[in-house]
Amino acid sequence: MQKLITELKQIVRFKDSTDIGDLVLIVAKEPQMMASYALVTDIERDTSRKSEWWHVSLTLLSLPPQEITWTLRTPQFTGMEVFTMGGEERFVKAVDFGAPLQSTARDGLLSRAPRTVQELPVPASQKEKKGSFLKRVK
Repeated sequence: MQKLITELKQIVRFKDSTDIGDLVLIVAKEPQMMASYALVTDIERDTSRKSEWWHVSLTLLSLPPQEITWTLRTPQFTGMEVFTMGGEERFVKAVDFGAPLQSTARDGLLSRAPRTVQELPVPASQKEKKGSFLKRVK
């Protein structure tokens, strides 16, 4: 499982925390490799336990969507710890859908991709057009 998580961290940008409204990636290795996304709809403290456990409500993004609630500790739903459920190892971590990583040929470093139309480079041929959409957005 650890090798799989290491590979995932190379292709998916994860968040360090998990909040209501986040999309999480859920990975289970057995009985067969399964990865799915879920929307975090609620996080409530489990007051029946002395130690810090949470009821994490999720909507699995499947057809049809499924509502589930898992009782987890903070390290378990923030990807800091692999845990078992029903004898199967699981990994849960919030995905950062913000600025995707892209490599630049010029410097070989990772840089932020443009987020808005205003940040996109405007071709010289478009800068002078009076009716250009790009000009109106500026």
